[in-house]
Amino acid sequence: MRTIMANKATVEKKWYIIDAADKPLGRVASEAATLLRGKHKTTFTPNVDCGDNVIIINSDKLVLTGKKETQKYFKRYSGYTSGLHLTQYKTMMEKNSDVALLRAIKGMLPKNSLGRKMATHVHIYKGAEHDNAAQKPEVWNGGKI
Repeated sequence: MRTIMANKATVEKKWYIIDAADKPLGRVASEAATLLRGKHKTTFTPNVDCGDNVIIINSDKLVLTGKKETQKYFKRYSGYTSGLHLTQYKTMMEKNSDVALLRAIKGMLPKNSLGRKMATHVHIYKGAEHDNAAQKPEVWNGGKI
């Protein structure tokens, strides 16, 4: 039996849709990261971008379980003294649910140039409509969500 090592020429990319309505943020992010990375394929190679493109719809209907809405904070730092800005995830999910989901997905990808390239293959929409119908995406039903 031979080991298959994927390369840029042999990788076949598909488009998948994930409906995030009434699903936990982390579950949707982990499924999207798995698809972006390509770990669901038999030809997975860690040093090659062999993942697929992901469209996530209804990101405004994501839920946070437990007390995360009030106890978890979105942190950013300006670099200046006392430049720490904290935002509750409750307001983050109301205003920028797509940004919160993108940060969760990026946290699950590799921390190198390959991970940054993979992060460009996710398209997040707040509503049920998306602009990628020409790519003929399939609905993703496999996985934990």
